[in-house]
Amino acid sequence: MAVVKGRALPDVKDGQKPVQRRVLFAMRELGLMSGAKPVKSARVVGDVIGKYHPHGDTSAYDAMVRVAQPFSLRYPLVDGQGNFGSRDGDNAAAMRYTEARLAPIAELLLGELGEGTVDYQPNYDGSFDEPAFLPARLPFALLNGASGIAVGMATEMPSHNLREVAAAAIHQINHPAASVAELMEYIPGPDYPGGGQIISSPAEIANAYTSGRGSLRVRARYTFEEMARGAWQLVVSELPPGVSSARVLSEIGALMNPQPRPGKKSIEQSAAQLKALLASQLERARDESGKDDDIRLVFEPISSRLDRDEFVALLLAHTSLETTAPINLVAVGIDGRPCQKTLADLIGEWCRFRLQTVRRRTEFRLAKANDRIHILEGRHIVFLNIDEVIRIIRESDEPKPALITRFTLSDRQAEDILEIRLRQLARLEGIKIEQELAKLRDEKEGLLKLLDSDTLLRKLVVREIKADASKHGDERRTLIQPAATSSRSEVATVADEPATLIVSEKGWARVRQGHGLDLSGVVFKDGDGPGSTHECRSVDSLVIISTEGRAFTVPISSLPDGRGMGAPLPSFIEIGAGKIAHVLIGKPEDELLVAKSSGYGFV
Repeated sequence: MAVVKGRALPDVKDGQKPVQRRVLFAMRELGLMSGAKPVKSARVVGDVIGKYHPHGDTSAYDAMVRVAQPFSLRYPLVDGQGNFGSRDGDNAAAMRYTEARLAPIAELLLGELGEGTVDYQPNYDGSFDEPAFLPARLPFALLNGASGIAVGMATEMPSHNLREVAAAAIHQINHPAASVAELMEYIPGPDYPGGGQIISSPAEIANAYTSGRGSLRVRARYTFEEMARGAWQLVVSELPPGVSSARVLSEIGALMNPQPRPGKKSIEQSAAQLKALLASQLERARDESGKDDDIRLVFEPISSRLDRDEFVALLLAHTSLETTAPINLVAVGIDGRPCQKTLADLIGEWCRFRLQTVRRRTEFRLAKANDRIHILEGRHIVFLNIDEVIRIIRESDEPKPALITRFTLSDRQAEDILEIRLRQLARLEGIKIEQELAKLRDEKEGLLKLLDSDTLLRKLVVREIKADASKHGDERRTLIQPAATSSRSEVATVADEPATLIVSEKGWARVRQGHGLDLSGVVFKDGDGPGSTHECRSVDSLVIISTEGRAFTVPISSLPDGRGMGAPLPSFIEIGAGKIAHVLIGKPEDELLVAKSSGYGFV
């Protein structure tokens, strides 16, 4: 439970894990707001681990680096100067080199800390107090998302657009029983830091938000650049989340130079075919990312006469230019319990927290106004009876009780009067006190109205959300546009023609072209003999059923031709501890009854 709540999972209230919350709070205590001069990261990390987070300096610095990376967070909370890593997986420079301060948007998390909005708790040794959570003015759990592996549960929240989340929160405050479908009118889907295109259908996105679990297909965004003399090249400018230029290029390299599987001497036929296919279409791939372009991956075709859509489909099918982004909405709820949430849960619980926070802030401001009014009323009495107050102070041995008795003051008011400096007895001060009293009484009346009316409180929260959205909001980066078909379907590279599969008694297989062949002259290895023959098509698949009841699929086109003795079928599959029980060829929609000798079976 300590790992679940105290380390790995974000809180639905402020969207932060404890280490992130402590980094931000320590930076605020150091005065490193967005307008301040940045200081060395090592100084911040020292404060974090010395005062609030008794763990390694690396863990604190890594957490700080992540919230400063614009490619990791949709809305970075720390403004870092120096090398804070790259999307290709390069590490940040050591903390003694980099400098940091808070980003302007961190004001939404920390701005109301001194106004009685949150509970404080003692740090690990009781020498300092730290906030149990931050008074977030927007639901940061959705804005920046989170990723974490706890004990028995994990979280993978995608980031979202600030304006869309703010609009959904306003709708939730005005309609507390809003459903996921209603909120999705404002939040159509995630908005990743690196852009990209979500090609999953609205129904798949809705299912992930309703159940709290799911996965979305995300594709890179690309354009075709026209070159001289009719030539063209494919340029990728945005990548799916978690994918880097270096990773895509390494995948291309692995496809162009395939290696044999462990324990095998030669590469598989399918890998060789894919290499030949890629070599027939792709001339070269290079990374031109730099200062001008965050991401610029260029793919040059062998010939400008190639079909552009087929060229793109080949790259999308075999690299991370199209990938799956998981969604797992697990967070520590407003009740302190970690569990799976829906989109409506996340926004609804934050809205309840925000209304509670604004109520606490209003009560704090009211108590402060009452206290100031109490002090000023005491001072007003002094100015109305200045001569008598001076006489009592000069003549009395104990002026405080004498003032309390004469003017019916409180102990606090009498103490304040005795501490007034002579310069504050000027006539102008009396006018200032009356003006301040009038202003404070108006403020007190407004605060009382706010606390008495739930409607007024909700209107105030909505106004504040709108103001924050207009100040910090930006345009959506990720395009949501479902694709008609996924590019993951394999590109057909085999001619459809008749073939005959020959399988020996010991499981060696080979394929000869044509049907109705005379197989009387087929030769087998010593100790082996004829097993079974199957007339099929070259685009079909062979299904192997093992003695463990598992089924394996091998494309007919990947099996060796009939000129030699063939190859053993176990070399094409990972059969494990079982043995081959049966082989057959059929259509994908065919059903097969598998029965055991004991009479048990399944379809």
